[in-house]
Amino acid sequence: MALYEHVFIARQDLSIIQTEDLIKQYSDVLKDNGGKVIGHEYWGLRTLAYKINKNRKGHYSLIKSDSPPSAAQEMERLMKLNEDIMRVLTIKVKKHEDEPSIMMRTKSKNEEHSSDKLEAQELIN
Repeated sequence: MALYEHVFIARQDLSIIQTEDLIKQYSDVLKDNGGKVIGHEYWGLRTLAYKINKNRKGHYSLIKSDSPPSAAQEMERLMKLNEDIMRVLTIKVKKHEDEPSIMMRTKSKNEEHSSDKLEAQELIN
């Protein structure tokens, strides 16, 4: 079996719960076809570089898997048929990182930075 990272962008008008359901749905597709999900991350609603299907934003998600190529192809095929998913990218990797992805690390640093600003603002007031 091979290691894959699947990133997909869902429409902006979906809720976070619906996006999490999409992650679960496609994780089940991988499992049903002999694969194993190593982990997943929801990166949040982010602004797109350009409009896709009249959408300016999209829900970004990542699924890390250890699956046969046929399972990854089947999941990607089903994602392309789903109208809620705008883009799909599957990458074969040699090794999964144990730590969170760079997107999650950047997000947590931004949250720390904003909380530091709030603390500094409270001290000034």
